[in-house]
This record gives sequence, C-alpha cells and structure tokens, in this order.
Amino acid sequence: MMIRQGFKFRLDASDAQSARLRVLCGHARFVWNQALAKCNEAADAEGQRVPRYETMAKWVTAWKRDLDTQWLREAYTDNLQQKLKDLDTAWQRYFKKVNGAERPRFKKKGKSRDSIRFVNFSKYCQIDNRRVKLPAGMGWVRFRKSREIVGTVKNCTVGFEGGHWFISFQTEREMPEPAHPFASMIGVDMGVARFLTLSDGTFIEPVGAFKANQQKLARAQRALARKVKFSANWYKQKARINRLHTRIANIRRDYLHKASDQISKNHAMVVIEDLKVSNMSRSAKGDRENPGVNVKAKSCLNRSILDQGWYEFRRQLEYKQAFRGGEVLAVPAHHTSQTCPKCQHVSPDNRTSQARFQCVRCDFKENADLVGAINIKARGHRVLACGESGLPDSAKQEPVRSREEVAPSAAHAA
Repeated sequence: MMIRQGFKFRLDASDAQSARLRVLCGHARFVWNQALAKCNEAADAEGQRVPRYETMAKWVTAWKRDLDTQWLREAYTDNLQQKLKDLDTAWQRYFKKVNGAERPRFKKKGKSRDSIRFVNFSKYCQIDNRRVKLPAGMGWVRFRKSREIVGTVKNCTVGFEGGHWFISFQTEREMPEPAHPFASMIGVDMGVARFLTLSDGTFIEPVGAFKANQQKLARAQRALARKVKFSANWYKQKARINRLHTRIANIRRDYLHKASDQISKNHAMVVIEDLKVSNMSRSAKGDRENPGVNVKAKSCLNRSILDQGWYEFRRQLEYKQAFRGGEVLAVPAHHTSQTCPKCQHVSPDNRTSQARFQCVRCDFKENADLVGAINIKARGHRVLACGESGLPDSAKQEPVRSREEVAPSAAHAA
C-alpha cells in the first residue's frame, strides 16, 4: 500500500529569507482573495457555476498583464497555482458537504495562517542534512531536523504560525499491507469530566489546555483593549495573544497525539460514538423572539467540549489505526449512558448524576462513563455480527420509563 506522510519542522530562516517568505505569502493571499471574490459573484448569480481551477489559472495571467497588478510577475507561479488549487478543493468540499465543510472565506493578513507550497520537489528543491534549498530566490534555509524524513519527498509547504516559520515535507513510500499486532477490541466513551473512559475500566483525565490558560488569555486581551488600535504596542500585544493561542493549541494537539497513540498501539478495533461535535457545541443563545434557556451553563459546556478536541482525536485515531492495520468503528450515540449493560433497561433515571449510574430495574451500579464505554463496545459487536445500527432491541422498542413508573412494579414483585 502507498503511504503518504508529513514531516513538520521549525524553519530557521534569516531576516532576508523571512522577508522574502512574507512577500511570497502576500502574493498567494492576494490571488486567493481576488479569485474568491470572482467565485462568490458566480455562486450568487443565477444560472452560473463556480469556476474550476482551469478557469481561475487564466485569471493569474491576466492579472500579471494588468498595470495595477503587474507586481505579481515577481511572484513564484507555482505558489499561486497551488493556492488556486486549494481554493478549488475548498469549493468542492463545500458543495459535497465533506465533514460539514463551510464556504471558503477571505484571508486577512495576520489573522489567517499564511502558507505557500512548493511542488516538483525533486526538480526544484533539495535537502542536505539540516538544510533545504527552495526556489523563488530563497536559497538554502536551515531547519530543525528532529527526526529522519522517511520516503520520497513530493512537495513541501512553508507556513507562518505562532511567530515562527515551519516547513512540512509530504512524502510517499510503499509498504506491505499492515497487520495489527493485537486482536483486542475496546469501547471508548468521550466526556468532559473524563476525557476518555475505556470499556476495560481505565480512563484518561482531560488536559484542559484552554481552561488552564483562560485567565492569562483574558488578561492579555484586556491589555490589548487598552492600547491604541494599530499602534506599535498594539501589534506587540496582539503577537503575544497569538503566541498564547498557539501554545494552547500545541498542548492540546500533543495530548491528543499521545492519547490516540496509546489506544491505537494496544487495540486492533476501537469503537467510538458517532458524535456530531458541531451540533453539540452549537450556541443556545437564540434570538429576541425565542431566547435560549440556561445559556450560561450551555456556553460553559460548549467551551469544555471544544477544549477536549473530540473531533481531532477521532481524526488522529482513524489515520493511526489505518497505518497500523487496525480499524475505528463509529456507532450511534443514543442512550449509551442511560442503558443498563446488565438488563438493557433504558431510562434517563438510570443516570442519577454526572458520574453515577444506578439501574432503576435491576439496581446495577457503576460509573456512568464506564457504563457508556461498555455499551459502546457492545454496540460495536452487534454492528460487526449483524450489520445492524448497533442499538439494542430495548432501545428501539421499549418505551423509556421513569423511576416512579418502575417503583410500583418492583414493589409488587417483591
């Protein structure tokens, strides 16, 4: 099988090289915005289709001939073409609703991540130990090679993030079809109080990267509000805030990689809930006619959900399982924490608190997150065995009964 893998390193560019990279990123950002404006006009007009890459590529030639934009002749053409291909891909993802993709947006200097891509690496670029030779007048640039680059480098992307330049090499190599060294199956319940609870009884505590730095971020933002907008000190404070956001993202990403790697290494089949994170974290504010209920509590819950990085964890787990020869199975999330794993009775009264589960029928007691993980694994078995939705018959047919409805029948039986 063909493996595509990325290797990301910190780029130690000189002042002159950094200035050249900013110019190249500015060229690419301008082309993206100009092309997006034309695409938006076509998308909003009746009977017109959004132009594809072949049409957009001709616009660049016209802009280079225009007196107002002839400075684009100094740009590196491959960077502009790759940026237009990215725009074309973004439109196609939006039309096909791939993972809930949104409509492409304009890129603003300093707010969006600036990046450029160099293709035909073997023809125009070269790697010499800890140096990489880039075209467009860049020359040799040093980078912090923290690990060996495996495979044939096909292209590289240079981007500015958190006050530093980074370079990512995309490589390709052929490998035999992987086979996972273990044959175990595990159910994983994702939560807020506990980040992950496994069906074998173990759990992983949340890191809470945003929560740990929330007050520091608030102080920095208050300091920014007191400064004169667009002054030198305002830009310095804004850079501090960007670095803090980058630190929060790096802590979360590192934690997710360690957690997903630990689970992927030890289990061939991982069963998770098919959660719609965007729907779960949607604002409950409402409007003037229909104001929301418990808005403050819901906003705190939304913040905690997004701080855990559930969707990113699932993405990492899926590609790591595919790399190792394992599999990730997503099952319906309905009533996983309200279903008794012993008697299969479903009721909201089974979960007496956030962490406590007690069945109103058979009096089974256990941690609520562990119950959810056990039910997720059981649904995974049903999906693999019967190809069904994974819901037990009790969850499909039996009406949900409250504790008051169950109590009389239990007393009568006694």
